[in-house]
Amino acid sequence: MSKWHWYIYIIECLDSTYYTGCTWNIPDRMDQHISRLGSKYTRKHGFKKLVYFEEHDDLNEARKREKQIKDWNQRKKKKLISGEWKKY
Repeated sequence: MSKWHWYIYIIECLDSTYYTGCTWNIPDRMDQHISRLGSKYTRKHGFKKLVYFEEHDDLNEARKREKQIKDWNQRKKKKLISGEWKKY
């Protein structure tokens, strides 16, 4: 088991779209997104707020989960964020 913890997070952008990412340090990564030094997507769409995150012990598992969520439509992401969708 790794000593690192990895986080999958979802940001709501200024245009009400969602950005999903992976990091080991949420505060630093949010600062990057806020200052528009984060992803190209959030530079273009703007940062509104962090709306969801989950912790993983393994980077490979975190990356798989990130890809899974990125493949979801907006409605499914909203259900995850609101707690209507159980993590599985």
